[in-house]
Amino acid sequence: MGEARSVAARWVRERAGRDPGVRGAFFSGSTVGLPAEAVLPSSSDVDVLLVREEPAAKEGKFRHEGVLLEVSAVTWDELGGPEDVLGSWVFAPSFRTDTVIVDPTGRLAALRDRVAVGFADPVWVWRRCAGVRRRVEEGLRALDGAGPLHEQVTRWLFPTSLLALVPVVAGLRNPTVRRRYVVAREVLAAYGLADRYPELLGLLDGGGVPAGRVREHLAGLARTFDVAASVARTRFPFSADVTVAGRPVVVDGSRELVEAGRHREAMFWIVATYARCHAILAADAPEWGVRLLPLFEAALADLGVASVGDRRRRADEALAAVPGWWSVAGRIVTPPR
Repeated sequence: MGEARSVAARWVRERAGRDPGVRGAFFSGSTVGLPAEAVLPSSSDVDVLLVREEPAAKEGKFRHEGVLLEVSAVTWDELGGPEDVLGSWVFAPSFRTDTVIVDPTGRLAALRDRVAVGFADPVWVWRRCAGVRRRVEEGLRALDGAGPLHEQVTRWLFPTSLLALVPVVAGLRNPTVRRRYVVAREVLAAYGLADRYPELLGLLDGGGVPAGRVREHLAGLARTFDVAASVARTRFPFSADVTVAGRPVVVDGSRELVEAGRHREAMFWIVATYARCHAILAADAPEWGVRLLPLFEAALADLGVASVGDRRRRADEALAAVPGWWSVAGRIVTPPR
């Protein structure tokens, strides 16, 4: 990790030196907090956020000196002040330690200093948990049957999966994306709440998809991914994830979960990426979208969310579970003596 961060920092400093719009940069994502001696898996990237005065397009995933970087942009307004960051489950974890790469104004250092001191304060932990809960409830309540299948699935899948971040955020862990269920399992086990995990995972997959079937779905996703990456022309917020450079994170990363016995957890990212691929195919190669649709539909059928009614029922189940997970957060934030 130390070498990977050095590579990323060199790229950022070179970029900042020739781009006056870059007003700062810091590390984010799943690698924050990993020790310098940790090995960066081939299925992981190093996330960097460039701070700008004005919005800018995402740089995306690319290799630099052998390291897979994912570079995005954020404005000062989006980042906010110290209390905004402390209350943000998205940004706060990046500033609990020294992640600043370049900081000509000193504003990032000021954020880091304030957030590092207050990160574990229950007041701010609860505020971050409340932000996650709000996203879950708003997303699931708004679910309807409008739009193409890939959009409907995304609108069900991501709010449902955010429930996994309630214990993650309460436990002061980084709210990662692809491995969010794995991290939630670790947090629950650490607080003596391992018996709650089957319920959380069941809200995603309805009780489980066998490992053999998950491998089949991953093979279908790999095929779909390769086609989508080859035809992609239209820009989407997630475009950087569906590229040749991004393939190890999606396909290899999911395979690692399956081989580690976390095949049920892998279905989250498999289905999320299927939906993203079909958004690309719908825009840039509709004929391929039709041809590959049965693979996507088979994965949805195994999750039990093939129809609008299925997704609405499962969304209602997740909504009904929210108060219980709020209680779980309380046991993590303020464990019994």
